Amino acid sequence: MYWRAPTEAELAGSGLKAKHFQPPEVDLWPECALPIEIYSRVATQWRVGAGGPVGLDYGVVFYEMDREGLEGEKRDEVMAGIRVIEAAALAEFASSSQK
Repeated sequence: MYWRAPTEAELAGSGLKAKHFQPPEVDLWPECALPIEIYSRVATQWRVGAGGPVGLDYGVVFYEMDREGLEGEKRDEVMAGIRVIEAAALAEFASSSQK
Protein backbone atom coordinates (compact mmCIF):
# COMPACT_ATOMS: atom_id res chain seq x y z
CA MET A 1 0.00 0.00 0.00
CA TYR A 2 2.86 2.39 0.76
CA TRP A 3 5.46 1.03 -1.69
CA ARG A 4 7.00 3.34 -4.25
CA ALA A 5 9.82 2.96 -6.73
CA PRO A 6 12.88 5.12 -6.13
CA THR A 7 13.02 8.29 -8.17
CA GLU A 8 15.54 8.86 -10.94
CA ALA A 9 17.21 11.45 -8.68
CA GLU A 10 17.59 8.87 -5.90
CA LEU A 11 19.14 6.43 -8.37
CA ALA A 12 21.49 8.95 -10.00
CA GLY A 13 24.92 7.43 -10.51
CA SER A 14 23.85 3.89 -9.65
CA GLY A 15 23.24 2.75 -13.22
CA LEU A 16 19.72 1.70 -12.30
CA LYS A 17 16.43 3.14 -13.51
CA ALA A 18 13.11 3.38 -11.70
CA LYS A 19 11.68 0.88 -14.19
CA HIS A 20 14.01 -1.77 -12.69
CA PHE A 21 11.97 -1.66 -9.47
CA GLN A 22 8.66 -3.48 -9.77
CA PRO A 23 5.99 -3.39 -7.07
CA PRO A 24 6.26 -6.41 -4.79
CA GLU A 25 3.78 -9.23 -5.24
CA VAL A 26 1.80 -9.80 -2.09
CA ASP A 27 0.04 -13.03 -1.22
CA LEU A 28 -2.85 -12.20 1.06
CA TRP A 29 -4.15 -14.64 3.64
CA PRO A 30 -7.96 -14.83 3.51
CA GLU A 31 -8.30 -13.74 7.14
CA CYS A 32 -6.41 -10.52 6.32
CA ALA A 33 -8.63 -9.50 3.40
CA LEU A 34 -11.41 -7.80 5.37
CA PRO A 35 -9.14 -5.81 7.73
CA ILE A 36 -7.18 -4.56 4.71
CA GLU A 37 -10.35 -3.75 2.78
CA ILE A 38 -11.80 -1.76 5.67
CA TYR A 39 -8.48 -0.02 6.31
CA SER A 40 -8.32 1.01 2.66
CA ARG A 41 -11.74 2.65 3.04
CA VAL A 42 -10.67 4.68 6.09
CA ALA A 43 -7.01 5.26 5.20
CA THR A 44 -7.57 9.03 4.99
CA GLN A 45 -9.36 9.25 8.34
CA TRP A 46 -6.55 9.99 10.80
CA ARG A 47 -6.62 11.82 14.11
CA VAL A 48 -3.79 14.33 13.91
CA GLY A 49 -1.91 16.10 16.68
CA ALA A 50 0.83 18.72 16.60
CA GLY A 51 3.39 16.05 15.65
CA GLY A 52 1.31 14.47 12.90
CA PRO A 53 -1.00 11.43 12.77
CA VAL A 54 -1.67 9.76 16.13
CA GLY A 55 -4.20 7.11 15.12
CA LEU A 56 -7.18 6.29 12.99
CA ASP A 57 -10.54 7.88 13.72
CA TYR A 58 -12.18 4.80 15.24
CA GLY A 59 -15.65 6.29 14.83
CA VAL A 60 -15.20 5.93 11.07
CA VAL A 61 -13.68 2.45 11.47
CA PHE A 62 -16.64 1.32 13.59
CA TYR A 63 -19.06 2.75 11.01
CA GLU A 64 -17.41 0.67 8.27
CA MET A 65 -17.49 -2.44 10.45
CA ASP A 66 -21.20 -1.82 11.10
CA ARG A 67 -21.76 -1.56 7.33
CA GLU A 68 -20.16 -5.00 7.01
CA GLY A 69 -22.49 -6.37 9.71
CA LEU A 70 -19.57 -7.45 11.88
CA GLU A 71 -20.40 -8.54 15.40
CA GLY A 72 -18.82 -10.36 18.31
CA GLU A 73 -15.62 -12.30 17.81
CA LYS A 74 -15.42 -11.56 14.07
CA ARG A 75 -15.60 -7.81 14.80
CA ASP A 76 -12.84 -8.18 17.40
CA GLU A 77 -10.64 -10.11 14.94
CA VAL A 78 -11.09 -7.52 12.21
CA MET A 79 -10.40 -4.67 14.63
CA ALA A 80 -7.22 -6.41 15.80
CA GLY A 81 -6.09 -6.64 12.17
CA ILE A 82 -6.85 -2.98 11.58
CA ARG A 83 -4.82 -2.05 14.67
CA VAL A 84 -1.82 -3.97 13.30
CA ILE A 85 -2.11 -2.08 10.00
CA GLU A 86 -2.57 1.21 11.87
CA ALA A 87 0.58 0.61 13.93
CA ALA A 88 2.61 -0.21 10.82
CA ALA A 89 1.29 2.89 9.04
CA LEU A 90 2.15 5.11 12.01
CA ALA A 91 5.67 3.64 12.11
CA GLU A 92 6.06 4.32 8.38
CA PHE A 93 4.79 7.89 8.82
CA ALA A 94 7.29 8.44 11.65
CA SER A 95 10.23 7.02 9.69
CA SER A 96 9.30 9.09 6.64
CA SER A 97 9.25 12.28 8.69
CA GLN A 98 12.78 11.53 9.95
CA LYS A 99 14.24 11.61 6.44
